[in-house]
Amino acid sequence: MSLDPKRTVRELKELRALTATEDGAQRVAWTDTWLTSRTWFESKLHGLPVEHHLDAAGNRWVTLQGASDRALLLGSHLDSVPNGGWLDGSLGVLAALEVLRRIAEEFKGRPPITIRLVDFADEEGARFGRSLLGSSAFAGTHSVEADRVRTDKDGIRMDQALLRCGIEMDKFPDAALEQKNAAAYLELHIEQGPVLENLMLPLGVVLGTKGVERHAITFHGQEAHSGSTPMKSRRDALAAAAKLALEIRSIAGRHPEAVCTIGSVKTFPGIVTAVVGRCECTLDQRDLSATVLAQMYREAREASERFAREEKCSVEWSRIWNIEPIEFHPELIKRCREAIAETAGAAHQLPSGPLHDAAEVSRAGIPTVMMFVQSIGGISHNKVEDTSEEHLEMAVRAFDRLAKKTMAWIQAN
Repeated sequence: MSLDPKRTVRELKELRALTATEDGAQRVAWTDTWLTSRTWFESKLHGLPVEHHLDAAGNRWVTLQGASDRALLLGSHLDSVPNGGWLDGSLGVLAALEVLRRIAEEFKGRPPITIRLVDFADEEGARFGRSLLGSSAFAGTHSVEADRVRTDKDGIRMDQALLRCGIEMDKFPDAALEQKNAAAYLELHIEQGPVLENLMLPLGVVLGTKGVERHAITFHGQEAHSGSTPMKSRRDALAAAAKLALEIRSIAGRHPEAVCTIGSVKTFPGIVTAVVGRCECTLDQRDLSATVLAQMYREAREASERFAREEKCSVEWSRIWNIEPIEFHPELIKRCREAIAETAGAAHQLPSGPLHDAAEVSRAGIPTVMMFVQSIGGISHNKVEDTSEEHLEMAVRAFDRLAKKTMAWIQAN
């Protein structure tokens, strides 16, 4: 049972056949299809010398006990967004399983350190809007009181949905007990973007996850008749918002890895015969540097105030959510770069714009790194999400090399 990357691809296809429709993956956390995927995964553990259980937040832990209790954690998540892709999250879990199989065979069930595989619960937050739910409970950064009253589109509360799956939200803090003896965490994931494909590279080293500043911005002008109000007399809230939407491109462009997005715009009264009196929009800004993130926020706010004055309007800002940047462990970044170079010949380094469970694990103070594999077309969270089988197999081999290097690092420290 030596490392078999082709088996990982076969199992990914098997999971897709079991839990997807013609519209894509349907493994939304806390639903019957998600539970089916977890039962299927549990069946793959038969015959392995492991213990497995769910923690207080519903994260599944698979433990191959070693001579030392110090543990290398490998994992990702099985849940998906509705109509999602076949690789997002599941690749990391099944690649970790393949590495665990190889280690169990090589060391006859007793490796020098403990190996733990984790399938984090509800990474996507697709049903209740709370991403990284299970990993935040593990990290001790959960927000139970705020989250328990969240409802899905059918009005079902989060705490009720979790209880149906055997999880009591009041016990979430106990999930942090799984941190004991954790020495490092590794995660393999599809890139979900076009960078590696544009560089014609199969694999990449993830430097960390970008911080996020997310705000609601409201411009206030004056509603007026579109036929009788001269252009010079207008106080057009949409005009001010439109200027900001263009300006954020320049703001982000001054920083190589930064992104800024105005993702929604609502106008009031929202009719063709009226000048817009109120315009509400949302701004999402991301970068791996906290300094750059703060600078972009300041520049966007100053620009909004300037455009409001130009259009004889006013502007208000309200923070929706923010999270600090997370930089991964430099020593593990080095080992990840070596593993990729030995497997693929070149190792590009890049930050992750999307958030991942790895960010929460790192926030808990556990040395962490991620590896990306190329996404065809840079598309994810969509049924056409794909990666070539050649690159999937290469990713499993490189991830296994990274696990070997990290085991040696843990033993030496």
